[in-house]
Amino acid sequence: MKWIWVFFISLVWGFAQSADNHRMSLDVLVTDKAGKPVPGLQQQDFTLLDNKKAQKVEGFRAVQGSKSNDPIEVVLLIDSVNTAFTKVAFARDQVEKFLHRDNGELARPVSLAFLTDSGLVFGNPASRDGNAVATEVDQKLLGLRTFSRREGVFADDELLTLSLNAIQQLIQHEISKPGRKLVIWISPGWPLLSGPGMDLQMTQKQKQDIFNSVVGFSEGLQTARITLNDVDPLGMSDAGGFRTFAYEEFLKGVKSPSQVQYGNLALQVLAVQSGGRVLNSGNDVAGEIAQCADDANVFYNLSFALPEEGPAEYHAVEIKMAKKGLTAHARTGYYAR
Repeated sequence: MKWIWVFFISLVWGFAQSADNHRMSLDVLVTDKAGKPVPGLQQQDFTLLDNKKAQKVEGFRAVQGSKSNDPIEVVLLIDSVNTAFTKVAFARDQVEKFLHRDNGELARPVSLAFLTDSGLVFGNPASRDGNAVATEVDQKLLGLRTFSRREGVFADDELLTLSLNAIQQLIQHEISKPGRKLVIWISPGWPLLSGPGMDLQMTQKQKQDIFNSVVGFSEGLQTARITLNDVDPLGMSDAGGFRTFAYEEFLKGVKSPSQVQYGNLALQVLAVQSGGRVLNSGNDVAGEIAQCADDANVFYNLSFALPEEGPAEYHAVEIKMAKKGLTAHARTGYYAR
C-alpha cells in the first residue's frame, strides 16, 4: 500500500502556519441524554483539558440558529465503493428524503460528493435548495458505480487505499474554504485490516507510513475545520455486527509508529476523533442524516493557547461539562509541532 504524503502534509502545514499558530480552536457540540443539541450554555459550563491539565479558555462563542453569521456547509458524501449496489440505491433514496424535507428549504447550504472507483467526485456549489440538490443526486449517481472488487485481501487493500485517498482529496478540496464543514459520509466504512497478529506482519516502514497518515489526517481535518460524521446505510441489517463496534478499539490517539495499526484509519475512528457522530444501527437513514446536519445549528467554539515549548507529540483533549447529563463532542486530540 503506497501513499504520497509529502505534498499533502506540506499543504496542510502551510495553511496551519498562515493561521494563528499558537491557538487551538475547537467546535464543540453538547448533547443531552437523548442526544439532542443543548443551547444556552456559557463559558463557565466548560472545562477544557490538554493531556489532563486544565487550560484557560481564551475564546468562547456560542453559535445558535441557522441564520448565524458563521459560514457553515453540509457535505453529503455518498460512498458507492464500500457500499453494496442495492444499499447505494437505498442511500440515494434516503438522501433525497432528507433533501425534500421542509419542502426542500434547507437550513444550511448543502453540497454533494461521491466516492467512486475513480476517486472522489464533487458536485455543484452548496445550495439551500434541497429539491435542486436532490435532482443532482439522481443525475450524478447514474453510471458512477463501475468498481469491480477482486477477491480476498487484495480487494480489501484496494478499498482501503481508495478510501484514504478520498479523505486526502476531501481535505484538499475544503481546506481553503472559510468556515466550518459538516461532512456526512454515508458508508458502512472500509476494511480495518487489523486483527490479532496482523500488526506483527507490518514492517517498520509500513508502520511509519500509517502513522504519517494518522498525523496528516488529524492535522488536515483540523485545519480544514471539518467535522466528519459516519452514517451507515446498512441500517438494522448491520446492527450488532462486528463492524459496528470493532472500531472502538482504535479510538485512543496513537503517539508513535510502534503503536499504530490500520484500524487507526477507520472511518468511524476519524469521525469520533474529529468530534462527529457514528450512527450505524438504524433504518431511518434520512433521520440520521438530518440529526448530523442539525448539529450545525447549535454548537460552541472554544479556543485555548497551545504549548510554546515541548516535544512534538500527541496531545489528548477532553472537555468536561459542569452540568450533569451533558456530553461534549469535539476533537479528541492534536499533534504538537
